[in-house]
Amino acid sequence: MSLIKKSKDYFIKILLGKQTVPRGLLELNQYFRLHGPISFERKTGEDGSLIAVSTNFRYGSIVTSGRNEKELDKNIKDAILTSFSVPSSYAEEAKVYKKGREKEEYALA
Repeated sequence: MSLIKKSKDYFIKILLGKQTVPRGLLELNQYFRLHGPISFERKTGEDGSLIAVSTNFRYGSIVTSGRNEKELDKNIKDAILTSFSVPSSYAEEAKVYKKGREKEEYALA
């Protein structure tokens, strides 16, 4: 994620105040309450990168990649937030986490 995007997201958060949350955060919460976790299928790219594709997202597909497990996990969480137009600066408030080890599912805490 670029430094400019991060700066913009944090500036918006400071400008709006901590009491205000983006609408997408409410929609994200409602989606998980109604539909449960989002599952991902993992593939390996030609260059050895890891690719994750959602298998049960109701509004299309979420696709992201990473060079290693840690980066892929971070990018999946960011892609979920992006799907709901939630700035990355609200990642802590969203509390998206990986559920289980065998199954690639992400849910809200």
